[in-house]
Amino acid sequence: MHLTGCTTVVTGAARGIGRAMALRFAREGSNLALIDLRVEDLGETQSLAQDLGVEARTYAANVADEQAVCAVMERIVADFGRIDVLVNNAGIVKDSLLIKVRDGEVIDKLSLSNWQAVIDVNLTGVFLCGREAATHMVKQGRGGVIINISSVSRHGNTGQTNYSAAKAGVESMAVVWAKELARYGIRAGAIAPGYSRTDILSSMKPELLERIVAPVPAGRLGEPEEIAEAALFIARNDFFTGRCLDLDGGLRI
Repeated sequence: MHLTGCTTVVTGAARGIGRAMALRFAREGSNLALIDLRVEDLGETQSLAQDLGVEARTYAANVADEQAVCAVMERIVADFGRIDVLVNNAGIVKDSLLIKVRDGEVIDKLSLSNWQAVIDVNLTGVFLCGREAATHMVKQGRGGVIINISSVSRHGNTGQTNYSAAKAGVESMAVVWAKELARYGIRAGAIAPGYSRTDILSSMKPELLERIVAPVPAGRLGEPEEIAEAALFIARNDFFTGRCLDLDGGLRI
């Protein structure tokens, strides 16, 4: 796909990996529809994108809300006339062991509310955005690309029952969508980053960060710009579909 003049929708675009992906697509000449609930940070992403010479608009929307997602995708099409690429990046974490045991007694459990919050945003949100973007892509008749951001945690990470389940799910959805939507010229793929340099990790104490990086063969955190390059590869390579790019520095958990 040639991205100049296309419209790329990025969820979770306010900061970190989402912002890096948005700006990378902007440097290729793609206009941007930026979705997040952090309006101030989202405005900064918009400004940086506009400095690169593309049109960028912001949309405050909760990706876990069906009506909000339907409405925002309609607005994007009204504003830009098209949706060509969707990057499903929005996500949250609420980590907890399934159960916490002390002296043979269960003293705490992963709460249903923390399970549901992560599933709502990280899994249902990806489903809703993918469904609505695909609907408009089919109507447009020009094909398109959907990129789901999974995680190395999809293999199962201690303390992340909810997050691991969601990230395994979004990879699987990309496989299903690649099969179902190919007849309409729509491709779907996923990226599974490992530990990356985000605001959360960068603010950790050095000794804790060292423990996180220690098992990574590459010996460092991934950079948001490296994840962005992977997203660009998927968007531009017309033979890539139904697969997941592992971008984890060799980490296996």
